[in-house]
Amino acid sequence: MSDAFDPQDMILRFRERAEAVKRRGLPPVEGPERLRFIEAARLDFQDYAMLGDAVATLDDGILRLEIDLRPPTN
Repeated sequence: MSDAFDPQDMILRFRERAEAVKRRGLPPVEGPERLRFIEAARLDFQDYAMLGDAVATLDDGILRLEIDLRPPTN
């Protein structure tokens, strides 16, 4: 691996993946397969969006991802 790992680049890639899932169309499937596809897309978006919101740090070779799951305060 010639380039050093940049955790911020990884976070940006997850944000891009979350947006790609939002733009992804549905294939021509029906019935239970359609519902499974929709659920998989929902989970993909959730996972990618959470990682895209993470604060990443790399300390002494240990990657830490901090994700605040507390509800927003108004």
